[in-house]
This record gives sequence, C-alpha cells and structure tokens, in this order.
Amino acid sequence: MSRLAKKPIVITTGAEVSVSGQTVSVKGAKGTLTRDLPIGLTASIENGHVSLTVGKELSNFALLGTYVSHIKNMIKGAATGYEKKLVLEGIGFKSEVKGQNLALALGFSHPVSVPIPKGVVVVAEKNLVTISGIDKEAIGQFAASVRSLKKPEPYKGKGFRYEDEVIKRKEGKKTA
Repeated sequence: MSRLAKKPIVITTGAEVSVSGQTVSVKGAKGTLTRDLPIGLTASIENGHVSLTVGKELSNFALLGTYVSHIKNMIKGAATGYEKKLVLEGIGFKSEVKGQNLALALGFSHPVSVPIPKGVVVVAEKNLVTISGIDKEAIGQFAASVRSLKKPEPYKGKGFRYEDEVIKRKEGKKTA
C-alpha cells in the first residue's frame, strides 16, 4: 500500500466531496470537478475524511497512490484553485489573448495561435502569461504545451520559462 493511501484525505473547509458508485465529485467555491475511479478502487467518506481502499486485484495497488493525489488536487482546486505563470523573454516576443486563443509572436516567420482549453483562464500582460483554473492537470498540460513552443535557450535565456524556474546560462564564444 502506498504511503499516501495509509492516511485519510482531509476535506478542507470550502469543499464538499460526494461519492456515488465509482465517481468522486468535489464541489467548492471555484467550481465542481468529477473523476471516475478504476474498477477495484472504492472511496468512502467518514468523519470529514475520504479514504480509498483497493480490492483483491494486485494491479490496482499501483493506482492507489495516484488516485489519492488526484483527489487531494481536486479538493484544493475546487476550494482555492491553481495558477501557473510563464515569463516570455526576448526582443520582439509578444503574447496576447484573442477570444479563445493565445496569440504568440515567437520570432518565427508566422504567428503562433494556441487554443485555450475549457476551464482554463489565460491572462497575458506584457511578458507574463498567467494560467489559472481549478483542474491542476489541465493547467499543467496547457502551460507545458505553451512552454514547449519556445523553450528557454541557455545562452541568452530567450523563450518561455516558468516564473520560479532558473535557467543555467552557458558562456558564449570567446573572441580573441
């Protein structure tokens, strides 16, 4: 059994968890999230705690810790939400939100347009792109896909980087 699954998941204030069959739903101030549990895992709510148990199949033991983390992320996301910030560095690099797309000028011969998924809010101001919402997976995946369009290069640091990310800089060519 995973170390995460040994402890019950605490339901924080501002979040309501309900279990119906194999579906766990969390309702909070920011919104509602639902997730289906795989066959063999069962969830129960007791005394303000959620606990997951595994059936007799050994293949589901590997999923136990993963789904505990998913439920913890759902509770936090529904209550407070998540946010990631990307910093765009480079001369001539621009970002702006146009409708349901993130329009980027990244030094290519053409502008890049990235569709914003449902449930994700994107705010672009100067060189800072803020991605927020209640689903941690959707926010992380969208931030990673935007960052992959122009990763920071190690010589001048141009490109997208996370706000708290440190880029190791390399020394350039030496002149005589």
